[in-house]
Amino acid sequence: MNTETTPKILIGVHLGKNVKRLREILGIKQELLADRLCLSQQTVSRFESQEDLDDEMLNNISKVFNIPVEAIKNYNDDVIVNIIIKTFNEHSVDYQHNIDSINLIMQLLNEKVELYERLLKAEQDKNSLLEKK
Repeated sequence: MNTETTPKILIGVHLGKNVKRLREILGIKQELLADRLCLSQQTVSRFESQEDLDDEMLNNISKVFNIPVEAIKNYNDDVIVNIIIKTFNEHSVDYQHNIDSINLIMQLLNEKVELYERLLKAEQDKNSLLEKK
């Protein structure tokens, strides 16, 4: 038997139910998942009732959920909470970096405004002196 062409079915694992549970935990409606996968809501409902899903579908779902495929295949309430927290924390670093970048840009902008105000004041003082002469 060629193991490369044999589908991988995990004993006792219902991938459709795992997808449904994760979707519910993440607060994603079937309609939104269907839209992101370019499928109908009925198709999403149907694959959530299937025990096995192909690797391509699992990869697409994992991208929408922003979690690894293994989280779907090895679903466990305790494990999944840790994976979701880890994923969130990794992305929150990106958000913090963006906030730091915005703060730096705002600081530079404020310094530029202060410089223009000083230049304007110097120009006004110079014009005042010229008018007096």
